[in-house]
Parts: sequence; C-alpha cells; structure tokens
Amino acid sequence: MIEPMDAVVQRVRTSWTKKSRGGPDAALRNAAPTVFSLPPGLSSALHEVAMRESDSFEPRMQVRDLSAPGTILREVDGVLRVDPPAISTFAMPRRNRRPPAVRLAPGQWLQWQINYRFVGRCDGAWSYQLETFNILYGSATPDVFLGTPTRCVDERRALR
Repeated sequence: MIEPMDAVVQRVRTSWTKKSRGGPDAALRNAAPTVFSLPPGLSSALHEVAMRESDSFEPRMQVRDLSAPGTILREVDGVLRVDPPAISTFAMPRRNRRPPAVRLAPGQWLQWQINYRFVGRCDGAWSYQLETFNILYGSATPDVFLGTPTRCVDERRALR
C-alpha cells in the first residue's frame, strides 16, 4: 500500500490572446493573482485555478487528487523533491536547459512560474499562458500561499 503524500499543489493557469497584450485588457490580465487561499481542510490535493481572457480573468477553481499535479513530486529521505513542470513540445520559447529539481523540507513551500506562447494550427493566431505552481510540503492552512515562498523558480521568458 502506498502512503498518501503530505503535500498540496495549487496550480494557477492564466490564458490570454493578443487582445490582452496591451491597453486596459493587459492591465486586467496583469492584475490577475498568482496565489489564492485554499479551501478549508484541504490536504494532499491539487487546487486548480484557471483564469481566461474570455471570462474576464475571473478565477474558476476545482479540487482534484494529486495524481496529475503538472509536475513530479517524490518524497525522498524526509524531503519533497519537485521536478520541473512538464512543458508542451508545441510551446515557445524552447527551453533546452531547465532548472534542477527543488527539495523542500516539511513546512516549506515553493513557487514555480513558467510562461508559454502557442501558435494556432488553423489561423496562426498566438495565444499565451502563465502557469504558477505553489507547492507545500506538509499540512496546509487556507492562507499558506498568501505569504512569501521558501523557494522560487522563475522560468518566465519574453514571449514577443
């Protein structure tokens, strides 16, 4: 029997098009948060938050199990090893070199950010995405991600 992992992942995904690259729509997009309060009593789960331009960046939330958090989590020798988030082979810019895995001690949390640009297959229109992974090793309180992370990894690049 596999023991449940004592970790909480909050994956915040913000998606937009060229419309939100400048002007008032860009201000609305830039104001979209990258951390949220967790639902009360959440443990060993994935808290997904999606914000889309088409919904005026209103957050849509759901809680799922940790079977597909978007990154590989492993407990090794009393620490949580967090491997770099999976990236699409269709996303730009290319990332030939990725940061190493991050190790978290109990009670520590990590914020890992990565952004992408995609090209539409039919019309060639560009779309963009920012993913923020907030990952806690240990028991979570609803406001755990509202403070300063123990570790940060920033893989954001210029998207043109």
